[in-house]
Amino acid sequence: MEDRLTDLEIKFSFAQDLLDELNRTIYRQQQQIELLQEEVRLLREQVRRAGQDLRPSSLRDELPPHY
Repeated sequence: MEDRLTDLEIKFSFAQDLLDELNRTIYRQQQQIELLQEEVRLLREQVRRAGQDLRPSSLRDELPPHY
């Protein structure tokens, strides 16, 4: 009975270590996800601004020069 209890305590200890490591991994991944989301947001904003810069300011600007 004593050996079985010791074995269970050892298994529990390993399981607890594994759970702690998994929690740390998930935390790091969440930080990376949040960083990537912010980068995507910034890139979208840059693309949106670049698209606005390329648009002509008036319809007259769209006419070819020979008109």
